[in-house]
Amino acid sequence: MNSIELQCEKVLESLHQFSDDLLNLGEPILDNRLSEFEHQIGFQLPFDFSYILTKHNYISLAGTEIFGIGREFREESLDKVYSFEQNGIENPMPKEFLPFSPDGRGNYYCLDLSRIKDDSCPVVFWQHDYDYNYSNKEEVETCNENFIGWVQEVMIGWTMEDYGFENR
Repeated sequence: MNSIELQCEKVLESLHQFSDDLLNLGEPILDNRLSEFEHQIGFQLPFDFSYILTKHNYISLAGTEIFGIGREFREESLDKVYSFEQNGIENPMPKEFLPFSPDGRGNYYCLDLSRIKDDSCPVVFWQHDYDYNYSNKEEVETCNENFIGWVQEVMIGWTMEDYGFENR
């Protein structure tokens, strides 16, 4: 196992510590839908994101979601959300931003696929009502160095804080 795989397994192990009341894990992906999606959007997905999504095609922890991909998710499928956020709204995202988690207020945590390096890329926070200058993408806040860091901080860390687990 490489170091990214080990980090992914460690994060999955941490997620599995939560009760079923808080955690909802999707089924594994057993087909080629992720590679088809990469071909469709013209970007490679980072290894950590693909690895986790292949293990659990959808994750929800205490209301924080990671979209799954497939017909069963209807309009909340990763591919449908990507298409809508690129083509179906007044303030579209850049094509290299992949929205993978909503904040519940119309904003998204996104993978910045243009900055993929060593099978990883940063997570940015896209605010739907902010008038970004597309020639200056640096206006978009970078939240985490990579997807695994986002899961550790936003999903696991914030949930532990919200439920008072951090002092145990």
